[in-house]
Amino acid sequence: QVQLVESGGGLVQPGGSLRLSCAASGFTFSMYAMSWYRQAPGKERELVATIISSGGTRDYADSVKGRFTISRDNAKNTVYLQMASLKPEDTAVYYCFVNYFRNSYWGQGTQVTVSS
Repeated sequence: QVQLVESGGGLVQPGGSLRLSCAASGFTFSMYAMSWYRQAPGKERELVATIISSGGTRDYADSVKGRFTISRDNAKNTVYLQMASLKPEDTAVYYCFVNYFRNSYWGQGTQVTVSS
């Protein structure tokens, strides 16, 4: 079965950096686009970044462009989200996502808190 396991969240000061990882299993990782979403308290879940199967094309939400970088290692079945210049408004639970055979799969999420 499809499994997505995120890691790397934590507490960081404004202006700091974090790298999130999502280990995938249960499907042919190298054939599918992967995405990161986030959900802040009291807000809807929003798309943060997407990377296509080959890694050649990446899209970002306007709010994170220039600060976040999505990447993948198809040999390790892992997708990453490098976050820099973090702001308090980046505080949220971050989720890994894949659409596989028209079904949506989510990880359990990892908490990112940006605070001094």
